[in-house]
Amino acid sequence: MATFFEHFTPQEIARISATGRRVKLPEGWSPIWEDTPADKAYIILNGTVSVRRDGKEIAQLGPGDIVGEAAIVGNRLRTATIVALTPLDTIHLTDSTLRELDAEWPAFHEALVEVAQSRLSAGS
Repeated sequence: MATFFEHFTPQEIARISATGRRVKLPEGWSPIWEDTPADKAYIILNGTVSVRRDGKEIAQLGPGDIVGEAAIVGNRLRTATIVALTPLDTIHLTDSTLRELDAEWPAFHEALVEVAQSRLSAGS
């Protein structure tokens, strides 16, 4: 499956990076919890996360992947918990920043929709 960043040129990736905030997260940290409000998303620059639903791992994601976007775009509670399996280097996007990029930039919107749909079909 293509990563989120594979949809963009290096210049577009730089634009996304500049919009968000670089954040390092320690191994074992859970920045996103199942059944909580969607207030942020992360694009993974380096490291690996476990995606867990009801305590069971359903996927692992790594560099170039985005996590936390589906609940923001869908205006619903989180459907999974994210746990850092390694130290992470990420771009933190607030819900309002993600919505602004989504509204102003058609290619960003299309990439978000594609990622969300591929996860829904894979993990339902």
